Amino acid sequence: MRNIRLLIEYDGSRYDGWQRLGKSSGSSTIQGRIEAVASRMVGAPVEIIGSGRTDAGVHAYGQVANFHAETDLSCEAIRDYFNRYLPEDIGIREVYEAKPRFHSRLNAVSKKYLYRIVTGNAPCVFDRRYVCRCPEELDTAAMERAAAYLVGRHDFKAFSSVKRSKKSTVRELYRVDIFREHGELRLMFCGNGFLYHMVRIMSGTLMEVGMGKRKPEEIPQILAGRDRTRAGVTAPPQGLFLYEVSYEPDAL
Repeated sequence: MRNIRLLIEYDGSRYDGWQRLGKSSGSSTIQGRIEAVASRMVGAPVEIIGSGRTDAGVHAYGQVANFHAETDLSCEAIRDYFNRYLPEDIGIREVYEAKPRFHSRLNAVSKKYLYRIVTGNAPCVFDRRYVCRCPEELDTAAMERAAAYLVGRHDFKAFSSVKRSKKSTVRELYRVDIFREHGELRLMFCGNGFLYHMVRIMSGTLMEVGMGKRKPEEIPQILAGRDRTRAGVTAPPQGLFLYEVSYEPDAL
């Protein structure tokens, strides 16, 4: 039984997110679509394990997944088969032979998420599905000061939509980079893991700081309060991309 690792990109605009729920075919999810093609390719049911979930409308430049299957196809042939039969908004960038115990979610050591923002009132016809529109110009210096308070190991419960869970809400955010590129304001978050809606809530909160609706110095109190209502809005999904998932070399 081989363990196959995939590097995937997708436009999440028309999907209900990554995860197939229950025993349904999952044709409205990214996972479900890939599983259907993989199962047909190997002639047996296949379960795809993703590095993490993305919500409805969220995209990925670098989702990682793996599956176990009996097949004699080369990695190149597997990639070509996927890209022949998957819809055009899902693409398999690379296929690798993984170690037998590799697990795309459990072995991940860090993830990067990118949030894209376009400011001003100019039309954004062609990129409207991939950016968050903000009519106001944003104070990036204030946003950077606020982001600095988020970096480190904290309880991020206030920045999560998880209501009740016995699992820890402590995560470590390694860095937040705020920069302009291709006429957009971009927020890059890198951490050891992210909670449900965490990146979108951090993005929404930083945007409120940039608009002058809250001060950077409020962030420590928001973190300490562990109360979702004290943080900012949940930013729209279309501006969010799973950018990169990293692993220790000996795990691959």
